[in-house]
Amino acid sequence: MPPKISLEPGQSYHIYNRGNNRDLLYREEENYHYFLRLARKHIIPIADVYAYALLPDHFHFLIRIKDEEELARMNIKTSQKISSKFGHWFNAYAKAYNKRYNRVSSLFEKI
Repeated sequence: MPPKISLEPGQSYHIYNRGNNRDLLYREEENYHYFLRLARKHIIPIADVYAYALLPDHFHFLIRIKDEEELARMNIKTSQKISSKFGHWFNAYAKAYNKRYNRVSSLFEKI
């Protein structure tokens, strides 16, 4: 497994993942909308999104983490806290998806 990178202020990243065992991440249109609503809640405060693609079994986001000054105004000071925002996004979606479809296993592939 590749090492986890820390997300640094002012840097751009390609964030992507796919369903565990290539399972679907989005079974119906509302799933796409909910995933994007969670992105707005968790990611838009800390990053600018330049592009994204949501496919039935995976997603891609091209983002730039906001500068340190912008993050400091929101009381976000460490790369660990920045990374945790992505974890909260993915965990919130996985929890809702698993509940909706009566699943218990990991939704996202461990990459």
